[in-house]
Amino acid sequence: MDADGNLRPRLLTELLDHAVANFPDRICVDFLGREWTYEEIGKLVDRVATGLQKAGLGQGDRFGLCLPNTPYSVIMYFAVLRAGGVVVNINPLYSDSEVEFLVTDSGAKMVAVPDLEILHRKVAAAFGNGALEQIVLCPMADVLPFWKGVGLRTVKRSALAKRQSGVAYLNYRSLAAHDASPVAVSQDPHDVAVLQYTGGTTGRPKGAMLTHANLAANSAQMMLHVGEMRDMQERTLGVLPLFHVFALTCVLNFGVDTAAELVLLPKFEMDEVLKTIKRKPPTQLFGVPTIYNALGSLPDDKVPDLSAVRTSCSGGAPLPLDVRLQFEKRTGSPVSEGYGLTEASPIITSNPLLGRQPVKENSAGPAFPHTVIEIRDPETGALHDDPSIKGEICARGPQVMKGYWNRPDATEKTFVDGALRTGDIGYLDKDGYLFIVDRIKDLILCSGYNVYPRVIEDAAYEHPAVKEAVAIGVPDDYRGEAPKLFIALHEGEELDAGQLDAFLKMRLNPIEMPDSYEFRDELPKTLVGKLEKKQLVAEEKEKREAAADGDADAG
Repeated sequence: MDADGNLRPRLLTELLDHAVANFPDRICVDFLGREWTYEEIGKLVDRVATGLQKAGLGQGDRFGLCLPNTPYSVIMYFAVLRAGGVVVNINPLYSDSEVEFLVTDSGAKMVAVPDLEILHRKVAAAFGNGALEQIVLCPMADVLPFWKGVGLRTVKRSALAKRQSGVAYLNYRSLAAHDASPVAVSQDPHDVAVLQYTGGTTGRPKGAMLTHANLAANSAQMMLHVGEMRDMQERTLGVLPLFHVFALTCVLNFGVDTAAELVLLPKFEMDEVLKTIKRKPPTQLFGVPTIYNALGSLPDDKVPDLSAVRTSCSGGAPLPLDVRLQFEKRTGSPVSEGYGLTEASPIITSNPLLGRQPVKENSAGPAFPHTVIEIRDPETGALHDDPSIKGEICARGPQVMKGYWNRPDATEKTFVDGALRTGDIGYLDKDGYLFIVDRIKDLILCSGYNVYPRVIEDAAYEHPAVKEAVAIGVPDDYRGEAPKLFIALHEGEELDAGQLDAFLKMRLNPIEMPDSYEFRDELPKTLVGKLEKKQLVAEEKEKREAAADGDADAG
């Protein structure tokens, strides 16, 4: 921070350099029991960065990370940045076509993926399209605890990647075998560091250009928001996927910025999570509402000891009040809800963390440090004189993206007078706390992930029996929201929910799969003949309210 109180723009590699220089012996990464210190991670980053440069990765080249949470996620992220490249985060759960789109649209020159066939084949399918020249295979057995690594190489050998002819491969081992002497690259903190893809109402993802300064600022804002950094090392449970922007900032960047221990898990699997919490009690917990709901719903004898947790934050989706209260009651650990979006790196508001100010029920909290929240007319974009009047939530701050990758039209539409439009409707109370009441964007928030109805609908329309399809989000106790698909069939056609479900599983990723189906002879339409989604939403709401009233009467 400079003398005027402004956040100093930083390169993301500075975060790692500071941690390595000041805390070389601290544990940086714990992966299923195997540990790496900050000094070890720092050396591996430099070696891999050297290897990437020698393999042809130049300044500004895009590099895809299609990785679950592993040590590779941390090493490859900082190595690409050290080499001057731009990270493209790719969700390994995406379908083949979604992975191919991200690789092609970003112009990724290389992509790193675990040497597991289920993930490797998705990236290999994109080879030969766009700019992709090489695939970096990361051997999972090399980072697993000894006996698990032996098991993968022997008993589970069939799960390993099968190299395809005509595809150019690099092995992570060969990259890490170089000397730790990457060529210094002249970088500016305002250069793009990460292309973080987020969808649009049409379902076509857009790459938010997040600069080094954007992401480093959001980490610094987090430190200011916490307010009291301790001398002891913090320990973060890293179960949120690092390719998700919330975890990218709060687990990876903020974790390294504060030289915390990152206890990484490749997926949320309750037994493994509970074992890990017992083995390495976290002091920081970042999760989506689904995680807090799952932990708070456990039987009494399974509820983990979270007494060491100092900071617990929820993001990615609205945190239902009953979920928060249940988690806090069962675990004794308070949760603070925050709010943000990919285009803002992502946090723009958050409830206080350490109890110095109140956490307001159903509020996303006050503005993050160095962030300005504006309430504007959603139609005209005019700034409301009274922010307590509902309007579109807009934001300014050092964490706001540079724009969308190769999409100047979309970039122009998402800013008004220089402020980022969130597409959400809300208001500020007298204390400056933000309350979100509605969404303009046509999306469904499932476990913190954006699911775009158009993607589901387009997949349904590929079935020859489907005449009309409308997807909406419905409340879900576990995921926050879940997709429901309404279907009308062509005359004379037959199709049931099971058949349609099997058909869609070939076209959608697990997050996008509808939770329920409803078949109708016709779907409601507007006066001009467009499918009327609002009516279906209203009908579904009435149906659920009637069911709740019936349950109350029965009780």
